[in-house]
Amino acid sequence: MRNLSVIIPIYRSAAILPVLMQRLNGVLPTIASSYEVILVCDGSPDDSWKVIKELSRTYPYLRGLNLRKNFGQHNAILLGVREAKHDVIVTMDDDLQHPPEEIHKLLAQLDKGYDVVYGTPEEMKHSFLRNFASTLTKYVMQHSMGHDNASKINAFRAFRTDLRKAFAHYNDKFVSIDILLTWGTNKFSSIDVEHNERHSGVSGYSLKKLLLHAANMITSFSSLPLQIASIMGFVFMFLGMLVFMYVIVNYFNTGGAVPGFAFIASMIAVFSGVQLFSLGIMGEYLSRIHFRSMGQPYAVVIESTDD
Repeated sequence: MRNLSVIIPIYRSAAILPVLMQRLNGVLPTIASSYEVILVCDGSPDDSWKVIKELSRTYPYLRGLNLRKNFGQHNAILLGVREAKHDVIVTMDDDLQHPPEEIHKLLAQLDKGYDVVYGTPEEMKHSFLRNFASTLTKYVMQHSMGHDNASKINAFRAFRTDLRKAFAHYNDKFVSIDILLTWGTNKFSSIDVEHNERHSGVSGYSLKKLLLHAANMITSFSSLPLQIASIMGFVFMFLGMLVFMYVIVNYFNTGGAVPGFAFIASMIAVFSGVQLFSLGIMGEYLSRIHFRSMGQPYAVVIESTDD
């Protein structure tokens, strides 16, 4: 038996929370000697925070944190990770697609010497477009994390709390828990778990948000875009030199100008496009530096059930 902290970001889940806590209450005593549940209300516009406060009277191990606005799932989880009191952390979604009854599988795999274990769904219960966006995001994450297990990443995860020491000083609003965990360990694993239908309501993760998340991750935690820009710049510079050599050789052979103004103009347009593309990527990185220099918080707590 171990000490366990369960962290769940909450958004538009007022109707689900009583069932979620009831199921957790039936599972946690069987897998942990000491435990807590941290529900982070991520600026939810419904009555989620009101329900959390009511549930905290029923379940004394429940801790609630209410954020002033919606900061995003990973930011809410990061806040919960920094508030966790126990040795092992489990994160999961609030919609019961991650069954609490499957937590023991993650913990059993963690006991085999791993530091991070993902619960990989045996069958995804999302739409085709949502699954496609998730796959694309995981592909981007694999490049950002530099780890083969990135294709298995999931919000249903268990990891050792002491890993947070590796990102204790991270203070940026662009957050990826999975990438931050790679700062502290390379001992990752995954195990198949059930993935249920959402208990009620609709997911807050749209196709647009998933794609935006992927873009944020690759520009915040990877130099791949800069490498792509550098390679493109080198390739087009090489092609430009070949064209220039052709112009010079043709001039000495024929003694006249090279026909084909449209071709030359198109080449200039291509080169200009590459330059602008490269400048755009560099501008994206400069914007990250600007946001960090502003010291924007990743989350702001306005109320706690501990108060």
